[in-house]
Amino acid sequence: MAKKDEVTHLPPIERINASPECGLSREDVLLRTDCGYVNVSEDSVDRTAKQIILSNVFTYFNIIFFVLAAALIAVGSFKNLSFLLIVAINTAIGIIQEFNSKRALDKLKLLSEPKCQVVRDGKIFSVPSKSLVLDDIVCFSGGNQICADAIVLTGEVFVNESLVTGEADEIRKTPGDKLLSGSYIVSGTCRARLDKVGKDSFVSKLTSSAKRFKKKERSGMMHSLTVLVKIIGIAVIPMGIALFLRQRGITGVDTKNAVERTTAALVGIIPEGLYLLANIRLAVSVVKLSKKKTLVHDLSCIEALARVDTLCVDKTGTITEPVMRFSGIIPLDCRKADANAVQDLLCDFVGNMPDDNVTMQTLKLKFTSAPSKTAYRVYPFSSVTKTSAVSFGNGENYILGAPEFILKNGYSRYQKLIEGYSEKGYRVLLFARADSIDSGAFSQIFPIALILLENAIRPDAASTFAYFTSQGVNIKVISGDNPNTVSAAAVAAKIPGAEKFTALNPDMSDEELKKAANEYTVFGRVTPEQKQKLIRALKKSGHTVAMTGDGVNDVLALKEADCSIAMASGSDIACKVSDLVLLDSKFSSMPTVVTEGRQVINNIERSASLFLIKNIFSFVLALISIFAVFAYPLQPTQLSLISALTIGAPAFLLALEKSEGRIKGKFLLNVIYRALPAATTNLIIIGGVLCFEKAFLMDPAVISTVCTLLISIVGFAMIYGMCRPMNKMRAAMFFGLLACYIVCITAFPSIFYLCPIGFGGTLVLIVFSVMIPTMLFSLIKLLDKTANLTGKIVKSIKQKLKFE
Repeated sequence: MAKKDEVTHLPPIERINASPECGLSREDVLLRTDCGYVNVSEDSVDRTAKQIILSNVFTYFNIIFFVLAAALIAVGSFKNLSFLLIVAINTAIGIIQEFNSKRALDKLKLLSEPKCQVVRDGKIFSVPSKSLVLDDIVCFSGGNQICADAIVLTGEVFVNESLVTGEADEIRKTPGDKLLSGSYIVSGTCRARLDKVGKDSFVSKLTSSAKRFKKKERSGMMHSLTVLVKIIGIAVIPMGIALFLRQRGITGVDTKNAVERTTAALVGIIPEGLYLLANIRLAVSVVKLSKKKTLVHDLSCIEALARVDTLCVDKTGTITEPVMRFSGIIPLDCRKADANAVQDLLCDFVGNMPDDNVTMQTLKLKFTSAPSKTAYRVYPFSSVTKTSAVSFGNGENYILGAPEFILKNGYSRYQKLIEGYSEKGYRVLLFARADSIDSGAFSQIFPIALILLENAIRPDAASTFAYFTSQGVNIKVISGDNPNTVSAAAVAAKIPGAEKFTALNPDMSDEELKKAANEYTVFGRVTPEQKQKLIRALKKSGHTVAMTGDGVNDVLALKEADCSIAMASGSDIACKVSDLVLLDSKFSSMPTVVTEGRQVINNIERSASLFLIKNIFSFVLALISIFAVFAYPLQPTQLSLISALTIGAPAFLLALEKSEGRIKGKFLLNVIYRALPAATTNLIIIGGVLCFEKAFLMDPAVISTVCTLLISIVGFAMIYGMCRPMNKMRAAMFFGLLACYIVCITAFPSIFYLCPIGFGGTLVLIVFSVMIPTMLFSLIKLLDKTANLTGKIVKSIKQKLKFE
């Protein structure tokens, strides 16, 4: 039967109840595509070329720079417009880099875009989810994310709707039941008709509402920078007004000089390159990772990856190869002659089960005979109960799954036999008969046989885990398998502490889980909810946690982790919710990914400290100028020279160096800690020079020139310190920048408002130049001692509070 669609924002269209076997015709698909009934979701987050250009040109600080430039033009101070060159270069770099990143990511997204199995004209096609149309018949199986609202036509599946409803229960869906977009198939297979697509689907409406209330939380580094930029952005306008009035009204300088000095102060305060540097380096990192077959879904995960001190992994697909091998059948409580009968029963069982997980796919390769009986009811594998079951009616019910979950109190009878095989690295399943099955619960269990499966250890597993161990990263293995089996695999992969294993009790409290999380290395028989709780417990203990996974049972844990990494060969939903996707599905790629993350954040921290030197001393100096009786001593063009050659250029060059140490501490505190000695040195030096001006009535132009030269010396001293130990690249950068600086001040002094300083100015320059190295070194040493003392006091207080 066909019916009219009630959606008003698109032209009316005849609804078609196509059969699950035939699906829509090609003509039906084309008609729906032309009318707009396609599965294109809410507006894309990708920015257009116009949006990229406008967003980089018309930033808040750029607008302030444009206003300052207009003020300088109004008073005829054209030479001081040199800071606009830096603004233009920063803007151009930002635009070019964003275009490059967009191109690289667009190519990767085409490779990683989720595909769906759709029935059209009686054939099954694999198409991108955004190519589906209203009334399409789609085949769903375990691991697939439901891409549009649908109604089950045939088959039976268990669905997890936690990503859209918050409830983690597995919900059984049979013909006639609705499937919500955004949820995912845990087990089973079905064919469903798409009922609502694109913007009309449940998940699109939910996303649209959520956008109005909550934005994704940014990483620690980017959050700190955003807060810093906001504070400066709010403070810079009233400070600029107050400074101009002070310069113009009290110190007695003319309007032109007041505008120039106010502009210089504000140019010094605004961190025009800092935020850009961080964004560009993160974007460059995304492009570099894309070339290494790694797709980055979220920029903030790069910082989390750099700070990771605990890595949680599954056994299958990470320690071992993703493909299982059948190893044998061990009959239980029956004569050897019954072994053939066991195989016949397994053929019937396996033949009626969907191949929606690796275990069943392995068994189907072994038991290839057609089943002699058709199941009355099929219970696909559940990661909660660790079992799957088939009912043939008349009390003939069979179960396959984890022995301890099936046998419960009767497990002790077979424990020694089962754990003997588990300790050899086999995955042991129990095949049993039950008198009855009621909603997945079994009664009167009769064990039939043990099924032995095994996974080969990945050849690169040991070297990969050795890398993480050498980097101070703890490894935790979290698996649904028997803990003995998991421990044996972890020992073979040479994971430190792999002999410390435990099985998690479903009734464990959060406190018991937290204690276990810190005590053990290997966790077996873990449910998806317990995986999530273990990650949460590790985070509450102060760890930065990364999680790798590839299956539907990993989804909750992947969402909980600080940084989640999925294998592209795994389930669609695991790839969708993860921050990073390894497109080659090689766990051995992880060291490269982690190294890239650490290099980016370490270098951003180091380079950012150069920017904050100028920002800190300019901010404090501007405040002093407001409340003290002296004119701001620098010109905008002088600060542009200092910024370009002692901050901007070295910051971007140093940000490209290798740096693999794990990130510790708070980003902003680390940056301020590094910048404070040089910023303080600048303040002391300038304060001393201004005292000389008052005492000896020196020319303000001479004082301005001396201050410029001294601040430059401090800047180069900081760069030299960062370049130690020197290598060819660092030496070339340092001496190249120094040569450029000397050329600028000797060949073009008038451009930078530099004048001859005479005998008195030369003496002041020499005196303070000699003081700079000692002063800078002493302040660094003092700051180190203060930080160490503060750390000891804080640690002592924490220990006392913990003891009490």
